[in-house]
Amino acid sequence: MCRVFSVSRSGYYSWRRRPESRRAIENRCLDAHIRAIYNKSKGRYGSPKITDELNDMGFPVSKNRVARRMKEAGIRSIVRRKHRVTTDSKHSYPVADNILQRDFTASSPNRVWVSDITYIATAGGWMYLTVFIDLFSRMVVGWALSSSLSAEMVLAALQRSIRNRRPGAGLIVHSDRGVQYACKDFRKVLKKHGFIQSMSRKGDCWDNAVAESFFGILKTELVHHERFKGPQDTLRALFEYIEVFYNRKRKHSTLGYKTPAQFEQLMKSAVCF
Repeated sequence: MCRVFSVSRSGYYSWRRRPESRRAIENRCLDAHIRAIYNKSKGRYGSPKITDELNDMGFPVSKNRVARRMKEAGIRSIVRRKHRVTTDSKHSYPVADNILQRDFTASSPNRVWVSDITYIATAGGWMYLTVFIDLFSRMVVGWALSSSLSAEMVLAALQRSIRNRRPGAGLIVHSDRGVQYACKDFRKVLKKHGFIQSMSRKGDCWDNAVAESFFGILKTELVHHERFKGPQDTLRALFEYIEVFYNRKRKHSTLGYKTPAQFEQLMKSAVCF
């Protein structure tokens, strides 16, 4: 082997006796932590979030170094895929003005919620998911799953959101122009609570970009990598992803790499202080 690689026998034995370098030891330890964080996120975290997690754990390391170690180990976050939009805006119900105007910020919780519907394929047929998201923290404040694109599904998600958050009058609720949001029953609930309705412009998904982005993340990190048999296992998987992972564990770059729950808790602490 020494002859093939043009290495002296003394050099080879010297290399074998040499202790492992400090950098090699650090890299081995770093690789183990990167792998653990990656596995804990079920492959959803890339180098920015893993770097932030390492820093939180007391390991000061740069994003570039983490990216290099991940590349060398063959680790990468799940690749994002495109998704379709499910909206039926061909109806005779009144359409609300676009109050939001692509301003996806809020100064405090329960000032602006956005909502949308997406589809999920299962062995038993299509399932449809409705979510309501608070723009302040990007927290999913309420959601519902149904086997049909019914207004009842959207109303159920809205009522759960109201029970969870108890918002006051003046809350802006933004959505697309789908019939589920334009129908009398939905508008009646908004009026009862003193909420203000806002709707995207026709055919413009960018007017509801936060909700669209959430569905893109959901499908990239969960849906495209599961084979759902039917309603029950789909419901269980969504609960684990939304309530356990997304709201309480997943770091958001728009929140300074805080989770929605952490971001809201920091806001509460600042107000109390």
